[in-house]
Amino acid sequence: MDVLAIIHGESVRSGVFGDVVRERGHGLEEWSLAWDTPLPKPVDAYGAVLVFGGAMHADQDLHHPWLREEGFFLQRLLDLHLPVLGICLGAQLLAAALGASVRPNRVREIGWYRLQPALEAGEDRLFRHFDGSQHVFQWHAYTFDLPPGAVHLASSESCEHQAFRFGERAYGLQFHLEADEALIRRWLNVPAYRAELGAEAAVERILHDTHGHVGPALKLSERVFHQFIELFEWRRPALRFASR
Repeated sequence: MDVLAIIHGESVRSGVFGDVVRERGHGLEEWSLAWDTPLPKPVDAYGAVLVFGGAMHADQDLHHPWLREEGFFLQRLLDLHLPVLGICLGAQLLAAALGASVRPNRVREIGWYRLQPALEAGEDRLFRHFDGSQHVFQWHAYTFDLPPGAVHLASSESCEHQAFRFGERAYGLQFHLEADEALIRRWLNVPAYRAELGAEAAVERILHDTHGHVGPALKLSERVFHQFIELFEWRRPALRFASR
């Protein structure tokens, strides 16, 4: 069963999530609405959909008209009850598709930040792995309100809504759980991204913090994403049984 990865730029890819997909014997197909090309196969042929980040913002549909179409596409995924995991911009687009406001955060979060799980996280299959001691990698200037009917799962000191679940299969994560050191270094070498950091000292701080936090973060990422993949691995047999 293939997993669809919706990307918004060549430098923002699946990271360690792609490794887990292949490890579990599934394929990963990348696609972008910005390419103006048809979806490789019918959407319900995919086991799950991953929606990654990008340099643009969720409210920039005048500059990126395909963002509006992506919102409709996400609503269709929700109607089909496909497992969906939105990361950073992907989480913001998912929140907007669910009727929530997306707006600039009061501060930019770029670097490693401690994540505080909400009370409901302990009963969630993905977020039960968060204990309040972990640092996650962030790179965002926007945030979102909690969508109506969604479950709040995590916050940080400077951003209240870091994660949510809608229903049983749709998740939005403001932080980059897919990022390993290679991906972070790639972002730091993109001129437009690097310009957001300003002083060279900020780059050195991120590299220093990455050395200390990336190991535990990758272990956490693998545990969480294995749990996400199981959402459709368990779902398909149930559907086949029900059709007999």
